[in-house]
Amino acid sequence: MTQEQEKKFRYWQWRTIIGTMIGYAIFYFVRKNFSFAIPGLTAEYGISKATFGAVLAIGSFIYGISKLVNGFLADRVNGRWHMVTGLSVSAICNLIFGAGAVICAYFVGADYGDAFVKAMVILFTILFIVNQIVQGCGFPPCNRLITHWVPPQELATKMSIWNTSHSIGAFVAAVLCGAIMGSMGTNMSGNPEMVARITANLGDNVSPERLTNAIEHVGAWQWAFLIPAFIAIAGVIFIIITLRDTPKSVGLPELGGTGENKKAESSEQERREHKQFILHKVILNPIVWILALGDFFVYIVRMAVLDWGPSFLQESHGLTAAQSAWVVAIFEVFGIIGMLTAGVITDKLFKGRGQRTCVFCMVGVVAFVAAFCYVPEIVEHFFGVETNPLVLSGFLICTGFFLYGPQALVGVVASNQVTRRGASSALGIIGFVSYIAPIVSGFVFGLVADNFGWEVVFKIMIVVAILGLLTLAPLWNMKADAYDHNEEAAAK
Repeated sequence: MTQEQEKKFRYWQWRTIIGTMIGYAIFYFVRKNFSFAIPGLTAEYGISKATFGAVLAIGSFIYGISKLVNGFLADRVNGRWHMVTGLSVSAICNLIFGAGAVICAYFVGADYGDAFVKAMVILFTILFIVNQIVQGCGFPPCNRLITHWVPPQELATKMSIWNTSHSIGAFVAAVLCGAIMGSMGTNMSGNPEMVARITANLGDNVSPERLTNAIEHVGAWQWAFLIPAFIAIAGVIFIIITLRDTPKSVGLPELGGTGENKKAESSEQERREHKQFILHKVILNPIVWILALGDFFVYIVRMAVLDWGPSFLQESHGLTAAQSAWVVAIFEVFGIIGMLTAGVITDKLFKGRGQRTCVFCMVGVVAFVAAFCYVPEIVEHFFGVETNPLVLSGFLICTGFFLYGPQALVGVVASNQVTRRGASSALGIIGFVSYIAPIVSGFVFGLVADNFGWEVVFKIMIVVAILGLLTLAPLWNMKADAYDHNEEAAAK
């Protein structure tokens, strides 16, 4: 590249990184808001954790399939319009979520009762599935865009920066939805029928703070869908304006090793070669599947906190809706710090071997999940006092610091092993396997919590974290990447 081209390339590189970060973060607004609406829906309609767990599990499994399909699709289509399609449909789904009670009441002829609740569950399940299908249009095109703008020797650091979009999106969504659930809605404390209904739905063991919050903010859950939907619509416009697909689309040469700076003999030959590459270097590559399994265990822990965090912090530790939202939000902030730290350590200390950083991080996850689970018992046994819930939440927050390192780096390791030609396809496979995890974190953990309590859930999470550590450890000595560096040097 000429000096002028290099300057222009760096501009578009960072424009792409920042643009996809913001765009993907907005996907979280219209995906993770569901978890914050759950306590309100449970209070108003008595929907059980097992039911919501089943919905989360089904939807998340569909999301995994969507990431798989969209991973292969992303290598073939325009990344910008791929993202726009997914976010647009997701915004529509959330608008219907927000109007769900009105829609069900219209068809059922009542705004409460068994028939109404069943209609709500059916409608929300369908919407959640559709939403998860199009949510799969978020990450794969972003990964495609990034690998076309960032050379492999810079990928770990820059992808770690990019991966903060997960935590930024979840953080802002948590703060926003927590504020909505704690400040909006209608105060129904003067309505004896509604007070009695909510009291019965929450049961005898619920904290007075949660009961009061539920009564004073009836219907707040609707706004937890509607406001993020409007933000998503703004995000669609932003993506259209900001992003471009490849360096070639703005008049710049492609990075070496993409295969796009070589003239293909024919489109048919190119397709055959691509299929063979994907089959042998991605689908049949054992490294991809080991990374996918490791990420599966990472996601069980992560999704358990994100999906159930507002519920178990309120039910088990007596936090308010706002307090639990802030704990989840700060969990994400520590995740951001952890991802950035993991990226720098990978590039500077381990010379691009992200799998080594993942192993160290999983040791930290095991330690802090165990602390969250057992410190209250230890403190009560030796000192005879209860652990402050907010202090205890600090252990959960610190878990985020270590947990998000592997979440960011598994994709980087996979992308470097299959090269950018197959990066999106590999990420699709990993995403599919990872999102089988919510079957455990959603449905199974929901059943366990209903029948045995949250303490058992966290003991299972310790075992899961150990399995993640043991899965990733055998990759310790694997080389940093599979690129032909002679070709890369020649291209420059």
